[in-house]
Amino acid sequence: MSGSGVGAVVDSLTMSLSDPPRGVAGVAAADPDRVALVCGEERVTFGALDASANAVAHRLAGAGVGPGDRVAVLAGNGTGIFAVWNGVARLGALVVPVSYRLTSPEIAYILADSGATVFVHDGSPAALEAAAGVGSALTVDEALADPRHDPPGEEFLGSPVTVFTYTSGTTGRPKGIARAAPAPAREAATAPFAAFWGFGPTDVHLLCGPAYHTAPGAYAQMTLVEGGRVVIMPRWDATECLRLIESEGVTTSHMVPANFIRILEADWEAVDRSSVRRILHAAAPCPVPVKRRILEVFPAGTVWEYYGASEGMASVASPEDWLARPGTVGRPFPGLSVKILDEEGRERPPGEIGQIYISAFPGHRFEYHNAPEKTEGAWKETHFTVGDLGSLDAEGYLFLADRRTDLIISGGVNIYPAEVETALIEDDAVVDAAVYGIPDDRMGAVVHAVVEVRPGAARDAGALLERLATRLAGFKAPRTVEFVDELPREPNGKVLKTRLRERHLRAEVPPG
Repeated sequence: MSGSGVGAVVDSLTMSLSDPPRGVAGVAAADPDRVALVCGEERVTFGALDASANAVAHRLAGAGVGPGDRVAVLAGNGTGIFAVWNGVARLGALVVPVSYRLTSPEIAYILADSGATVFVHDGSPAALEAAAGVGSALTVDEALADPRHDPPGEEFLGSPVTVFTYTSGTTGRPKGIARAAPAPAREAATAPFAAFWGFGPTDVHLLCGPAYHTAPGAYAQMTLVEGGRVVIMPRWDATECLRLIESEGVTTSHMVPANFIRILEADWEAVDRSSVRRILHAAAPCPVPVKRRILEVFPAGTVWEYYGASEGMASVASPEDWLARPGTVGRPFPGLSVKILDEEGRERPPGEIGQIYISAFPGHRFEYHNAPEKTEGAWKETHFTVGDLGSLDAEGYLFLADRRTDLIISGGVNIYPAEVETALIEDDAVVDAAVYGIPDDRMGAVVHAVVEVRPGAARDAGALLERLATRLAGFKAPRTVEFVDELPREPNGKVLKTRLRERHLRAEVPPG
């Protein structure tokens, strides 16, 4: 999705009413006692979730939120985040998901750039510090505390939860992905996905990843839209995941390869996995040996892979597709098309590598918020690119040759070196830095930094990382640091990162 980026399988989540009832409000009206959310010992019915969403809507309306406004939401995995999202939708507003792993300056940037009318947060120190610069901010508990549980109005009662997603860019700053908000009565773009994956009212979906990340949150919300149940994991643990699959009768889930690796390390054979009918995975390349083994863990035909980005969906691979062509990320999703273009925009023939360009669903063309030059660079007529390279075989199956030039995908999460380099260079001891990913058996890749320090400065990786923690989220921080007197550069002054990476991979530079 990398956090991926592939998360954009869904960007707006349909809540229109039909028969059978769809959407939280529709299901609540027809069957209020049906369980919607499970989190630990907490079990929330559709009726209760609907009432909570209305309470949030009333509270936000009182804070000035109206149609088209943006509401930033920072919250961990729990029942509250879904009440807030659905409450935002009932005002015709857009949700700006914010990672709870970000530092205060990183949160503040997204709040300012998005123009959020209100910031709803978890009360964490970083959120509170960032909230100080926002006109209106309240905690999730405060948003839920409004005593009014009646619908705030009929106009947006069946509106989709529409997400204004931020995806980091190689320029070092996150960029917002803006689309026109769908009309309340219009079928949103998840309808084809719900139908394709067969999501329905009997499904029990296990939320393994962070809800703020586009794909995990989207598939969980999609399940609610279709009247299914969502089982929430506040934090990932392979043994607990397997226990919940058995005890809750989980039918669907969205995972990343790092989840697979840990499941394979757990005692999975002792657990009944027969309820599973669909495991979707994306966000990072899955090592072939891991994919072969995970296909044996879950029932035959259940593990499907897809490729895309926060900007849009691209392709999908069934287990049979993958076994016939190991490594493929499939053929274009129904209704979409994929092209491989060279630098001049000409289509590459089958088997030849070029830049991957993806079409968008009607009405889902995007632009990068406040970045017209990036928008222009992403689109070629009806197709866009996020900078990934790949090839199509003669039958139209897509193979990735590489991710974005510098993108690091660690445990299914996208980490952008330019952002880490910027934070490192802000340190008084650092002259310059080059950041790239190095292979890791468990995470796929981890962040490595080569740091050019000022003369006389201490070469203390621990101290440097401790200082870095005030400027950069922990998951983005380098796992290994190498100090050098001078970074290799091109004549124009650009750091020769490719040379550093190749030297490291040849093991000429020891990690650490």
